[in-house]
Amino acid sequence: MTLRPLKLLPLLLLSAAGFACSAAPSDAIDQSEDELTSLTARTRTLKFTGYVYVDETASDAVITQAVRRQTQSAFGAIRTAKIGVNSRELKDVDPTTYVKSKVKVIDPAKIGDLGRTMLKVGYTYTDTAVVPTTMSTRSSLSMGLLNGSYSSQSSRILKECTANDKEANEFVSSIWYVFEPSLPQCKTAMTAEQKKIDADRAKLKDGTSIPASEVSRLYIPVTAGLTSQATGDGKTYPEYDKLWSGGVKPGRLVVGMVSGMMADWAAGEKHETVDDSGYDMWFDGIREVQAARPGLKFAKIEPAEDLTTFTVAGKTVKVPGGFADVMKWELDGTGFPVGYTDATSKRALRVAAANKLAKHWVTFEAPVTVKVGQAAAMSFTIELNSYFGAETDATPHKRGIKTSDIFVYNGHSYIGYGPLDPSNFSASDFPASYQIMVVNGCVSFNYYDHYFQLKNGGTKKLDTITNGLESWVNGSGPAMGRLVGSLIDGKMNNYGAVLKAAQFDYSAYSWGNDALRVVDGELDNTYKATTTPITVSAR
Repeated sequence: MTLRPLKLLPLLLLSAAGFACSAAPSDAIDQSEDELTSLTARTRTLKFTGYVYVDETASDAVITQAVRRQTQSAFGAIRTAKIGVNSRELKDVDPTTYVKSKVKVIDPAKIGDLGRTMLKVGYTYTDTAVVPTTMSTRSSLSMGLLNGSYSSQSSRILKECTANDKEANEFVSSIWYVFEPSLPQCKTAMTAEQKKIDADRAKLKDGTSIPASEVSRLYIPVTAGLTSQATGDGKTYPEYDKLWSGGVKPGRLVVGMVSGMMADWAAGEKHETVDDSGYDMWFDGIREVQAARPGLKFAKIEPAEDLTTFTVAGKTVKVPGGFADVMKWELDGTGFPVGYTDATSKRALRVAAANKLAKHWVTFEAPVTVKVGQAAAMSFTIELNSYFGAETDATPHKRGIKTSDIFVYNGHSYIGYGPLDPSNFSASDFPASYQIMVVNGCVSFNYYDHYFQLKNGGTKKLDTITNGLESWVNGSGPAMGRLVGSLIDGKMNNYGAVLKAAQFDYSAYSWGNDALRVVDGELDNTYKATTTPITVSAR
């Protein structure tokens, strides 16, 4: 099984168009309305100060563009420090914090240089962050920012301030994403650059000018402050009374699960669908949902396909068990028809099945009886619509979101610019009813926790579950299956139990890390299992 985080397929890499360290701030900001729920993360207010140099006549729009280019580099510095932040690539810069001052820039290497006047603009950046519990007592973080048009020096940054591994080289055109100022060689480069600036400053006679090397510097060391925010204890519930009363469809609770292709196309991986690591993960997820709700059975496939008959090498093969048999082939290596016992014939049959399943909507249904509070029991149906093979086309994602009470995406994040980019959506893409959205991709808290402004009713009609850090392909399918299972198993689990169901134990592996999964939008939920008991039974 391929070991890689859920962020690489494919790389839509879009770059953003005197020595000073900021002290860790002591003033806490009241952002209690932004409280998040998590088992493995703690919420913090993150604050740092930086500065840019611009032309002395630069407009505020030009200044903001320069500041955003710099704060974007903090995304990499913070991500590689295992911290997640909420503002999309740290672009939410507050212009009211700008402090402008004119400076004379002189190059001491040029005899008689009269210099030029520039504008130095300092700013303060503030954001909501999530840190791992191991950092719960940290009040500051030493990091760095990239200065100026740093993308033109990507090759230097790659060598000095990234791991310079396969991942870093794939992201070289978005070098801000992999910028890692905590590396020893990066600290050495920053120190050497600062010594050069200090030496140039000592050559200036007036004591008020700054050397040209300060303006052209590549690295700016800073210290970010981390101040406490409240973190939810997980005792808040989804609005189960709304889910079990019929939302997008009367008499049904509809779950939409969209799974992406997991191949690393940026690295040139191309292969049959059946070989994609996400294919088995998709089956794993479905099996976990069925384990939580045993009556969930295959109902149909769209576009229509016959899953009981396949053609292999011109020969018709009957598969009486249909989808259930195909799942056994993939997950258990059993259940193959008579005559299909060798590896070659088994693979041919699996390929034929995968070609019918990929990029199709596969629907499962479970008939149940539901009683909500004091209301009369009613016949109800749990409907699971599952799709494997999503890539850059937003069509399956839009369909899943529009037609689901619970929508789950498991796949690559596309660095936030993929089919789930909030800019691709409008209010009409969401149902009017209450909804839970889960985006299990890398750093989805930063990229995709921004649908509340689009959904009519905001947090009253929407809860999101996203990741502060990378979520790995390995175990992602069953994790999302367990998450969905915990929402529909009839136990009315609170969000703490839902998050726990989706956890993967990375302690025995060297390649993984906890994704710092968080719930947002749930603070105004009113459902309580003790006051409105719900009974769900098979029928």
